[in-house]
Amino acid sequence: MPSTTTFALFALATFLLTVSPGPGVLYVTARTLSQGRAAGFASMFGIEAGELAWLTAAATGLAALLSASSAALEVLRWCGAAYLVYLGVQRWRRAEEPAEPRRAPLGRIFAQGLITQLLNPKVSVFFVAFLPQFLNPAQPITPQVAALGVVYIAIAVAVDVSYVLGAAAVAGRFLSSASARQRAGRVAATTYVALGVAAAASGIKR
Repeated sequence: MPSTTTFALFALATFLLTVSPGPGVLYVTARTLSQGRAAGFASMFGIEAGELAWLTAAATGLAALLSASSAALEVLRWCGAAYLVYLGVQRWRRAEEPAEPRRAPLGRIFAQGLITQLLNPKVSVFFVAFLPQFLNPAQPITPQVAALGVVYIAIAVAVDVSYVLGAAAVAGRFLSSASARQRAGRVAATTYVALGVAAAASGIKR
């Protein structure tokens, strides 16, 4: 099992990762602003499911395989960038609709959250390059990943719940008019596209 110091450092790193704006945080916030608290929680559960998949990959050695293949990481990065741009375009189109925006099914929101996090470059780098630094190779890897995974998921859920509740409060107070919802939709769409472009650009620089 990891030491207390390892747990503390990992918890701090996890908090900094999850609280900083990124594709996952943006998706949860945008969905909450556009469809309310239920949609926000559905998107949050999709995000957490994606993180569980990455934890499973780390425990089974798939993350190590990805880290050894720069081509696989680049494919993952470009797929994530393209998906973020796609979500941005779709979000902009819905923001331009004059009528009340259609409410996406919660199952679709969950699935989009899952895909967003599976293709999230920030999360992939964390689990592929950063998580192994907290593992002791002289001890069984799977129990260590499981223990650190509990810490990661607990912090990620707490942070995402805060974003959902905060965004729901903002939506209820400031986004009651159609014009305000349209502006919020445009901002969310632009941010999606900007994150996708940034993810692609980071790959070009390397």
